[in-house]
Amino acid sequence: MRQIKRALLGGLLSAILLITGCSPFVENNTIEEIAPVIFWFIKDGGEGKLNISTLVPPLIKEKKRLLSKNVELLKQGGKEFNLVYYRELKNGQLRMILINEELAKKGILSMIDTLLNDPNISQRLYVAIVDGNFSDYINSQLSQQANLDYFLYRMFKHYEDKHQGEMSIVNLHQFKNKLYTPFSDPILPVFKVDKNNFTYQGTAFFRHDKLIGKINKIDDEILQLINNDHYLKLLPLPELSVSIDHVRGNTYMKLNQDYSSLSFIVHLSGRIDEYRGNKNLHDYEDFLALNHEINAFLKKHTVDLLKKMQEWKVDPLEVGKHTLRPFKKSMSEKEWSNYWSKMNINVEYQIDLDPLKNMNQ
Repeated sequence: MRQIKRALLGGLLSAILLITGCSPFVENNTIEEIAPVIFWFIKDGGEGKLNISTLVPPLIKEKKRLLSKNVELLKQGGKEFNLVYYRELKNGQLRMILINEELAKKGILSMIDTLLNDPNISQRLYVAIVDGNFSDYINSQLSQQANLDYFLYRMFKHYEDKHQGEMSIVNLHQFKNKLYTPFSDPILPVFKVDKNNFTYQGTAFFRHDKLIGKINKIDDEILQLINNDHYLKLLPLPELSVSIDHVRGNTYMKLNQDYSSLSFIVHLSGRIDEYRGNKNLHDYEDFLALNHEINAFLKKHTVDLLKKMQEWKVDPLEVGKHTLRPFKKSMSEKEWSNYWSKMNINVEYQIDLDPLKNMNQ
């Protein structure tokens, strides 16, 4: 009986070895011959082509250099990189896609679909818009910071994990969901770049797959508060000489029956962290007066932000989903866009702020 079992086991092992050895597709996974790819920077290459750049090698201790190729197809770029670099570049380690702003204005649907259809590329890779030439920045900074690509990835990762409302961080999966969901438009972070700096600028709004407009400063902070994280670690308002920390916002939206107006209510809580104005915040009347000023300021800028969305006919807040009713046919996106662009908007802030502590008490 034991001899029979040994014979069967030996036959099974032989079959496995034969099957493995005879496979026509052998995956190259030798560590010394594989270089994981960290980012692709994509811009318009002219004449309908794409210009794709990446930094090699990403992780090992060799002198780094930037590879760039003009190609007709996104995947063609990855293949041509392998023809000019002695290690095989593995797209499975791709962590960031940086897209030039001018290219994004023309539409990025084909690129997004190509990335989504590659089973080796994680849908958690970060997608961002770059205002400027990222290749020039990389070339100028390589001598000063060799692992710049990895540090940029860690920056994205940090702000995604902390949820502090300091910048919009969007991955491929999130962009896809917004892109293909009715009554929803995607957003992406925008970074301003020159030879010396890579700086967060704000948020880009997309209508379908085309960049339509972008916001920054107070508009971007309000967007973080009412849409993304509903939290800001710090909200400085220099116009009012005050900063508020640990700001949380809960947003409520209601459409009237004929979709002619939107009630937009924000419950906001936080703590006054610094004040350099003329009011005595330990006096109750002065404290209330500052609250009213903050309320009016945020209301005005929220209305302005929503009007920009109407003007650009984008709906990143998914207001259109409030038209959906059980057992009722949903309107088309074109119909909703017409309603949205003409809608009256009423914004109300309900603010609950803790005052500055009196250190003399």
